[in-house]
Amino acid sequence: MNILTKCLMYSLIITAQAAATEVHWAQWRGPHDNRSITSGEYPVTWDPENVLWKIDIPGKGFSTPIVWDKTIYLTTGSEGLDTVLAFDWSGKQIWQRQLGPEIAGKHKNGSGSNPSTITDGSGIFVFFKSGNFAALELDGSVRWKTNLFERYGKDNRFWDFGTSPVLTKENVVIAEMHDGQSWLAAFDKVTGEVSWKVPRNYQTAREGSQGYSTPIVFSHNGTEALLVWGALHLTAHDAADGKIIWSCGNFNPEDTPNWPAVASPVICGEIAVVPCGRADRRQPRLHGVKLGGSGDVTETHRLWKREDIGSFIPTPGEFKGRAYVIDDRGTIDCINPLTGETIWRGVFPKGKGNFYASPLIAGEHLYAAREDGIVFVLSLKDEFEIISEIDMKDAIIASPIAISDRLLIRTGRYLFCVGNK
Repeated sequence: MNILTKCLMYSLIITAQAAATEVHWAQWRGPHDNRSITSGEYPVTWDPENVLWKIDIPGKGFSTPIVWDKTIYLTTGSEGLDTVLAFDWSGKQIWQRQLGPEIAGKHKNGSGSNPSTITDGSGIFVFFKSGNFAALELDGSVRWKTNLFERYGKDNRFWDFGTSPVLTKENVVIAEMHDGQSWLAAFDKVTGEVSWKVPRNYQTAREGSQGYSTPIVFSHNGTEALLVWGALHLTAHDAADGKIIWSCGNFNPEDTPNWPAVASPVICGEIAVVPCGRADRRQPRLHGVKLGGSGDVTETHRLWKREDIGSFIPTPGEFKGRAYVIDDRGTIDCINPLTGETIWRGVFPKGKGNFYASPLIAGEHLYAAREDGIVFVLSLKDEFEIISEIDMKDAIIASPIAISDRLLIRTGRYLFCVGNK
């Protein structure tokens, strides 16, 4: 069976399972780890002053909200403390939990609450720039809490910590990629005890060792595995013990400095589409890497490379076998992940900001939020077509989400809930 046939079968399986799985948005990437959802009817235009509800979020935080059983969870910095908030489906606050002193963000578009929370429906798992790392029960009580930077050493990177935790069957996993001793570690979801911790260190040009991306849980030959992007290497790890299954390097053969990993890869069938380089500085790179193999797969599994498109901050999305890549300055490419070829390309109108939020795909439409608060809605056809442009009148850094016929859009000050009714 060739790779094209396998990818088509994968897409059909995901579509068939969607109705059964798309009842929660349990992490920032969504129910399929690809920033897209196949079911539901979502608004394509709205008035920000006439939405289902709008609530003021205390403090500063740029994490993406998540939803489980129509309860909304997000993190922020409130009263100088790392804070987790829970809201019901009407926008009423259910509880607030503060977990220790906040370390504020350095960048104007950063905060101490950049990492997004994640849930398995039993617990809520959170991580902050301060190193505060905790599991909460659904009622907000603390299951366990620790500080990873106090335990394992200070975080040493230029900007604000942004890696979100991910969940395997047994553990919550954190990747720490910075100048110094980098590591990947798994902690028991119930007790918080360390299940395993492995080093992940590579020599890179300046700043290349610093990573802000989030791992992806995927299946390697039927075994639960973790895909990790950072330090200019894509690595697959066994989720049971953290050992490397395979690795792919040579993403920066010229040793260009200042190429940290910010955007995360997206998996399209059996291919990882990997943003690299600095699209914000007109140094974009985009790679297609076939999943699988063992050992060093650098020479055998890289399918294609582009030097004219890529993304520095927004993570690409995937929908029906196509990858959608938005660069920081507002060019979007719909690409074939098998070949890397552009199917269509468009350029959003210029504005007062770049794109930080990752694209959202819902109800056959793509939502792209720009830093200055403009949300563009595209119709997903075989061409670039903007069907609406909404000014939320507040900065947008966090990625929007879609679940149960509603859009949740977090701005600098507010959380908006937008729906058709």
